[in-house]
Amino acid sequence: AARTAPGSRQQVRGGEGRDEPATGTTPARETRAPFRFDYERFRRSLRHPVRGGQRGEDPETRARRMKIKEMMKFAWDNYKQYALGKNELRPLTKNGHIGNMFGGLRGATVIDALDTLYIMELEEEFQEAKKWVEKSFDLNVNGEASLFEVNIRYIGGLLATYYLTGEEVFKNKALELGEKLLPAFNTPTGIPRGVINLGRQDTRSLFSPCSGMSWSWGWASAGSSILAEFGTLHLEFLHLSELSGNPVFAEKASNFPAWSVMNIRRVLNRVEKPQGLYPNFLSPVTGNWVQHHVSIGGLGDSFYEYLIKSWLMSDKKDSEAKKMYDDALEAIEKHLVKKSAGGLTYIAEWRGGILEHKMGHLACFSGGMIALGAEHAAEGRRQRHMNLAEEITNTCHESYARSDTKLGPEAFRFDAGSEAMATRLSERYYILRPEVVESYMYLWRLTHNPKYRQWGWEVVK
Repeated sequence: AARTAPGSRQQVRGGEGRDEPATGTTPARETRAPFRFDYERFRRSLRHPVRGGQRGEDPETRARRMKIKEMMKFAWDNYKQYALGKNELRPLTKNGHIGNMFGGLRGATVIDALDTLYIMELEEEFQEAKKWVEKSFDLNVNGEASLFEVNIRYIGGLLATYYLTGEEVFKNKALELGEKLLPAFNTPTGIPRGVINLGRQDTRSLFSPCSGMSWSWGWASAGSSILAEFGTLHLEFLHLSELSGNPVFAEKASNFPAWSVMNIRRVLNRVEKPQGLYPNFLSPVTGNWVQHHVSIGGLGDSFYEYLIKSWLMSDKKDSEAKKMYDDALEAIEKHLVKKSAGGLTYIAEWRGGILEHKMGHLACFSGGMIALGAEHAAEGRRQRHMNLAEEITNTCHESYARSDTKLGPEAFRFDAGSEAMATRLSERYYILRPEVVESYMYLWRLTHNPKYRQWGWEVVK
């Protein structure tokens, strides 16, 4: 995981060029000047302004943007009034809710909202959120947490806000919380388990599979870990390594190979992929697939997203991530991409070689991802991948356009004469998922076709 921090040429990992310590010995600590992330240099290197880039917009676009800002302020004001410090607001009862996903951590809505409040220039509200993080965000908790959810929401939210603002409190909280997640990697393969007790410490062997600190989800097949969970740590953990300047994340990654997010890739590259596809369930004990269910939606989705983004984040130097992404997308194109009788392109799910002709709302992020990858694809693939991205995004738009509310269902199918519609009662609901709008945003940025902005506004309405 050797990297230089964005905007800084200073190496942050100290393990290169020295012998690994023998098992049971304490590694010699390298003596050098303390690492310092050069935030100002990082900000100067950005190609686009973080805020205030709306010069020359037409009146309609400005009015719509102001409406979105008003909606965000309304949501924040009511959360602050009825649920500040709780993880979410229940709008009907006007009560705060904590839930059981975050191991006793509070304020998930605050952390989620930080970057949005900042980018929208809601200054007063951002300062309220920052004050809560400084004064009330307690990391000394003891409970069962989802490694994945804590990473993407808390660690990701704090890191994003640090890079936007340079405020040290966000970096420090991210590093402190990140350290609490490391025991999840304490498995025979280094593939982390899905659930971790944030407060429980164990003094037994680092590599004991019975440490009591982490375990697999009860619903996961045969004690397996989930592709989208252990595959969605890479971006945050590399930044934790960079920002910590070696002591915790980079050093543990170099001295204890099984604790490294890079090790996850080594396991995935070693295991045989059926038809080149990545199944959703992997044993953290054996490193083998537990069952052959492949999905670009739930259980699989963000693994693929993090591959292409890891490559981009590395200034296109992480060739391993790019190859894994390209190979995975090639297998998906070959085995899962289908076209309906009505001409709609979709990505089916795969169960041991048998296709299920459905797409979940979660899978609709893939239009944006494929478009992002297409921009950087080899000449022969670029236009093909951009066409595929636009076709998938159009299909996801149809799932919205064909519903009574004009909001898309949790999943839609292509069977029994039905196309891009929920045919099962258990899939006819909408829970504010962002994936369809996410693809609209990527395609607007990459094509500037005004229909994507219009489609986004339809969702707002």
